[in-house]
Amino acid sequence: MFLTPFVFSETGQTVAASTAYVLGVLIALGGLLNAATRQTGGLELIPAVLAVILFVSPWAFGFIAGTGLAWAAWIIAILIVLMVGSLFAMQNRRAIA
Repeated sequence: MFLTPFVFSETGQTVAASTAYVLGVLIALGGLLNAATRQTGGLELIPAVLAVILFVSPWAFGFIAGTGLAWAAWIIAILIVLMVGSLFAMQNRRAIA
């Protein structure tokens, strides 16, 4: 998400670009924190919560009007939630086995 403003040449939209920068860094840090720790206990939810915030951000910050950043936010947020969901499914499958 951090690189999205550069890819779509939307760096001039300061609110949208700064939202992409901040949430991109936070999602990456949340994923790295989750990967660095071996224990399960809620750290998986950090990227999922940030993905929900990312999904809502185009409406909350008003950059919904036909920008590539809004579409990128929605698509990336959905992909993150799907990845976290598959992680939970794999953990539950391991716990049952």
